[in-house]
Amino acid sequence: MSNTFPEIKKNFGFGCMRLPMCEGEVDTAEFSRMVDAFLDAGFNYFDTAHGYLNGKSETALKTCLTSRYPRDRYLLTNKLSGHHFSCNEDIRPLLRTQLDACGVEYFDFYLMHAQDRVLFEKYKQCRAYETAFALRDEGLVRHVGLSFHDKAQVLDCILTEYPELELVQIQFNYMDYDDVSVEGRKCYEVCRKHGKPVFVMEPVKGGCLVALPEEAEAVLHGLGDGSTASYAIRFAAGFEGVEMVLSGMGNMDMMNDNLGFMREFRPLDASEQAGIAKVVEILHAKKLIPCTSCKYCMERCPMGIKIPKLFSCLNGRELYRSWNAGYYYSVHTKKGGFASECLGCGLCEEVCPQHLPIRSLLADVAAAFEKK
Repeated sequence: MSNTFPEIKKNFGFGCMRLPMCEGEVDTAEFSRMVDAFLDAGFNYFDTAHGYLNGKSETALKTCLTSRYPRDRYLLTNKLSGHHFSCNEDIRPLLRTQLDACGVEYFDFYLMHAQDRVLFEKYKQCRAYETAFALRDEGLVRHVGLSFHDKAQVLDCILTEYPELELVQIQFNYMDYDDVSVEGRKCYEVCRKHGKPVFVMEPVKGGCLVALPEEAEAVLHGLGDGSTASYAIRFAAGFEGVEMVLSGMGNMDMMNDNLGFMREFRPLDASEQAGIAKVVEILHAKKLIPCTSCKYCMERCPMGIKIPKLFSCLNGRELYRSWNAGYYYSVHTKKGGFASECLGCGLCEEVCPQHLPIRSLLADVAAAFEKK
């Protein structure tokens, strides 16, 4: 691990988009136990955003982290999300709202959120980058970077236009490494070209690289006693210039597993790399929907369709020939939101970080589960 940010103790961070939940609310007792275990193990990096869990991520961090520990025990990252501001005048009040919600006086890292070609134009028009740099100069944030979801060429343009950016957070995992829509490897190479530290999100691709089909799981089990998550996270963390890998842990079991292999991190060896390559071959043959369940699409859907859950049903049927995938489809559509109710407006596709043809895929879901 390099020392670009010496305040980061280790190269593993707590992503707070998928926290433990109970009846629609964050389970603060469980989350507090996870925070304690994370800090006790010597880690100190937490990542959130204003929209995560409809704002409940920020307030849970205030309850379970920032009100319980002194400020020098942790690093906290937040983001400037495009759907929370319309003009430059909105940015400072939004930051103040975020600081208050999290219970802190400054953020250690502040990221321009989910940048792509279209959103970047909005940020430029609103002078969002310039405002973020001014906030840094004023001490309200300490480092400014961006999180990114587009092609490598777009990232190259952003870093060329704003060389003051201090880090780039990219989606990076063994399935997206050579994926033509995500371009994980190419985005990583652009970061290296510009000399920017790489922070990794979605190392297990929203859980897709944890719940593997049996033949893929057997390959990894043949390598040793590591969990499926361990190989995915260690793959991402092993690249030169990767200074942080985030994991969205939803319970103590996930936390304990992750801490077990990241406390004394070691990169994948040659046999493990070969095993990962075999898993990639197996998964590519399945032709699954590469949805990470970020739920950005659901925030935009006027029909309330639970798009990630419906995609999961179709993937489950393909992965496991699941006899009860249809049952779970009925559970997720019990109050409406059938795939066939899609209006075709395309609002979901505008915000999908994976650039999925959601409208077409929903038609596939409807054909699979809805009888005429």
